[in-house]
Amino acid sequence: MPLDSPQTAADQALLQLGKRLRADGYHFTCVTPATHALVNARPGAEKACTVRDVFGWSRPFAGSMLSADELDLMKTAGVVKSHRDLLASTVRWSSLDGLLLVHSAYPTQASDAVFFGPDSYRFAHVIQDHLRSTPKRIERAVDIGCGTGVGALVIARAAQHAQVTAVDINPKALRFTAVNTALADIGNVSVQQSDILQDVTGQFDLIVANPPYMLDDGERTYRHGGGSLGADLSRRIIEQSLERLSVGGSLLLYTGVAIVEGQDALLEGIREQLAGPEFSWVYREIDPDVFGEQLLEPGYERVERIAAVALTVMRNR
Repeated sequence: MPLDSPQTAADQALLQLGKRLRADGYHFTCVTPATHALVNARPGAEKACTVRDVFGWSRPFAGSMLSADELDLMKTAGVVKSHRDLLASTVRWSSLDGLLLVHSAYPTQASDAVFFGPDSYRFAHVIQDHLRSTPKRIERAVDIGCGTGVGALVIARAAQHAQVTAVDINPKALRFTAVNTALADIGNVSVQQSDILQDVTGQFDLIVANPPYMLDDGERTYRHGGGSLGADLSRRIIEQSLERLSVGGSLLLYTGVAIVEGQDALLEGIREQLAGPEFSWVYREIDPDVFGEQLLEPGYERVERIAAVALTVMRNR
């Protein structure tokens, strides 16, 4: 059953916390985990000195740093924990084009962590570019693996007449998406649990996805893409989405690919899958080298680089 707004007292408290931060002018740009680690390792960064330190940089803080109301909201929302003789937030709040989005605190180690970072910003820009150029009116759209809901929210703001569904297999992602949607005061997004498109019906004018694309020993939902080099989920999304596009409808897939000896295995598979007149498509590298530290991990011994790529597919008939 689709969920349209925060349902529990905890979710309402999380929403009120977001409203409080927004009213106070809070703003934070989320960085990569590697950059986050470097910044937090600097002298003087051991403990929070500002609200941005608490909710952006995920630094432990003294309870007296926040107002009693803010601390009560965190406790009711279940997003504060003890950290030695201090406290720590289990969520971060990050900004994107006027949106304020709740997601998991650094480091994102839990199996159900909800990720937001530089990929999310690039994903949003890919969607915005497409919406400015597409001639088709978007009546029905879906954000697969919605995470914080950023894809669904970008579409819903640009196409306020459209019915937009945000789907994920992670209940925490659905919770955060519902809170982020309510905080943005957007009324045309529904939230539903689904493994890719398995539990939603019908055709779509726009399908977007920013799936995980790494190999992860713990197979954490937000990070593990499956297959030999993390591309399995991206392939599954392409396969299921092509069957569910309306005529003139588009799939936008933003993902990462492991490049081995100059070869992009995902691109080669797409060439075969999309051959023929039924689909038109464009595949481009957005960034040739992301998450270079991943090359130190098992399974990446032959990988030269990880590229961020965007695939746009349009159904012609």
